[in-house]
Amino acid sequence: MGDLQIKKQTKKYDAVIVGSGAGGGMAAYVLANAGLKVCLIEAGPMFDPKTDSNQLKNPWESPRRGASTKFRPFGDFDGCYWGWSIDDEPYTQTNAPGTTNWEWWRARMLGGRTNHWGRISLRFGPKDFKRKSIDGLGDDWPIGYEDVKPYYDKIDKLLGVFGTNEGLPNDPDGFFLPPPKPRLHELFIKKAGASIGIPVIPSRLSILTKQVNKERGACFFCAQCGRSCKVYGDFSSSSCLVIPALKTGNVDLVTNAMAREVLTDREGLATGVSYVNKEDMQEYQVSGRTVILGASACESARLLLNSKSPRHPNGLANSSDVVGRYLHDSTGADMGGILPHLLDRKRYNEDGVGGMHVYTPWWLDNKKLDFPRGYHIEYGGGFGMPLYGFSWGIENLNGDYKIMGKQQEAGGYGASLKKDYRTLFGAHVGMAGRGEAVANKNNYCEIDPSVVDKYGIPVLRFNTSHSEYEIKQAKHMKETFKEILHAMGAITTWGGDDNEKNNWGLHAPGNIIHEAGTVRMGNDSKNSPLNKWSQAHDCKNLFCVDGGPFVSQADKNITWTILALSMRTSEYIVEEMKKHTI
Repeated sequence: MGDLQIKKQTKKYDAVIVGSGAGGGMAAYVLANAGLKVCLIEAGPMFDPKTDSNQLKNPWESPRRGASTKFRPFGDFDGCYWGWSIDDEPYTQTNAPGTTNWEWWRARMLGGRTNHWGRISLRFGPKDFKRKSIDGLGDDWPIGYEDVKPYYDKIDKLLGVFGTNEGLPNDPDGFFLPPPKPRLHELFIKKAGASIGIPVIPSRLSILTKQVNKERGACFFCAQCGRSCKVYGDFSSSSCLVIPALKTGNVDLVTNAMAREVLTDREGLATGVSYVNKEDMQEYQVSGRTVILGASACESARLLLNSKSPRHPNGLANSSDVVGRYLHDSTGADMGGILPHLLDRKRYNEDGVGGMHVYTPWWLDNKKLDFPRGYHIEYGGGFGMPLYGFSWGIENLNGDYKIMGKQQEAGGYGASLKKDYRTLFGAHVGMAGRGEAVANKNNYCEIDPSVVDKYGIPVLRFNTSHSEYEIKQAKHMKETFKEILHAMGAITTWGGDDNEKNNWGLHAPGNIIHEAGTVRMGNDSKNSPLNKWSQAHDCKNLFCVDGGPFVSQADKNITWTILALSMRTSEYIVEEMKKHTI
């Protein structure tokens, strides 16, 4: 970095928050509305979907016809900046025998990864907080569903989620908006599921089918949620949390700020955050009564491990030596096919919301299976405007089928290819299993001793692998998918050839982008960095509100629980500040 003059801000805030995604955004919202003064640090630029989204552009307007880049891995019009690879911000792998490289998704923009998610908003259930008590693996959380339920209720009402109350014991009911009706391919899925005993119920997505306040419009069914919604009809942290927090006048937002370390005093308490301004490459310091990390599970662990001091020689909040450990992601495996009875179907608008209208929650008893944790199934297919400016590789499929009784040639161009598109479009169906991995201490991220990023900050090195539990779970996913596709009368076109040689198509850890567990909560400071309030055992005015505090992940997406836990922690901070205990 060269010689720097560190620039210290004179203003002292009640809270300095690092990261503006689900956890950091919720913390900023709660604290600002309580009247506290907040400095919110974000590594990327400002982003307001109302002005910056590509939501309503036609696919052909994409400069690369939707082709992926490192800056937008899901195409030119996707709402998220960056992804698995960022220029000048490397990460490394141990490459130890038997490991599988971690794939680390990083968003660099206001709202973080809430600009890239399916808005699947599932509550953890009572069993999900106490898995060790059920199967003896991993650890129980220091809290239970009853501790988090009031906050799930609040965010349901604040942010909006559609669905139906089903009375399922480990997939709790909530306060739901009306769900959209199933599309044609989803009706076939629902019928097939009923015939083989697999439940298919309305999805639970954070998309407004009715308005919840005057600031946000209801969904108008363009199905382009992945591009970010200009009317704030779906949840993202920028539109629903940070921008409203800014309007209180209690939040100072610092963008393009790469956090370097959490600063501490001689007593070991947090005093603020040091960051590098990406525009002038100078280092700045901002002070606060509390520091709240919401930078993502791995990025928050990186900050803590890089924040060494005489009182915290192993990294901040790391007397337990487990910061960075127990890293885990949702498991994932996929399969898809063609429904012959939907070939050459009549054209009509079937876009709906930008996501599935139905899904399958976990329905089996793991005690009767050879793997300990469950999964849910996400569905796709049917009509719909291409999300990213490209479609689904018809040129690789059209030679596999007889169309109108005639075997087609693969590939093609011009009129014949267009005809094949019209015939096959709307007939495809896909399904993805998303399951729970067992948190393992030997899956971790650590500081690479010899590599730094563009800003001179030491980077993370990953050491991760799948266990037999996850591999057997993926095999079960594949068997289930085949059963559903068969019951639908579908022809499998992809994902059906996976076997034990490639772990049944199990995605690499990190690929599903549900990272969690690196700064886990617990009652014992010897094996957990945080207490039940996501407060550091070693540093009472330091908190973590992203996926880091998770003890286990459940067979659900984690965003709704990040939001609920962040609200719970933030309300705790407000009360403790009133008592002057922090």
